[in-house]
Amino acid sequence: MSFLARWSRGALRFTQISWRERLLLAEAAILLAASSLAIAWLPFRWVTRLAGREGRRLDLSVATEPSIAAIRWAVSACGRFAPWRPVCFQHGLAAHWMLRRRGIASTLYYGASSDPERGVIAHVWIKSGALAVIGCEEAGRYAVLATYPPTPAGP
Repeated sequence: MSFLARWSRGALRFTQISWRERLLLAEAAILLAASSLAIAWLPFRWVTRLAGREGRRLDLSVATEPSIAAIRWAVSACGRFAPWRPVCFQHGLAAHWMLRRRGIASTLYYGASSDPERGVIAHVWIKSGALAVIGCEEAGRYAVLATYPPTPAGP
């Protein structure tokens, strides 16, 4: 399906959702664009500093599950309709920032695995406590290289 066809279908759906959902999509689009620009133009260590910043933390509770689901939906929807091809790193960074803006603790996981055809491949996923946020479906195939913010080493 062409970009124009996808966009027109998305525009029709956009008119059928609430203003709260529209604002969430707008935030996701802005942060997806910002994460794409940061990854494309900034040195990797700066991007990891942005991801590793400690945000205002709230205790995770059942009340945050709807927020996490809404953020997952908004970032995924914007990724499907973006005129560029955002991948897991951009999705993860945008979701991570959206959670942090709401005071919801989250961890960005950066992992890698070996593929015989493509060589080393990387993947990013986000978790908020034990809750999967985005990219977690494939996380089991990857070895964790780093977490942002860094998690303390166990005993």
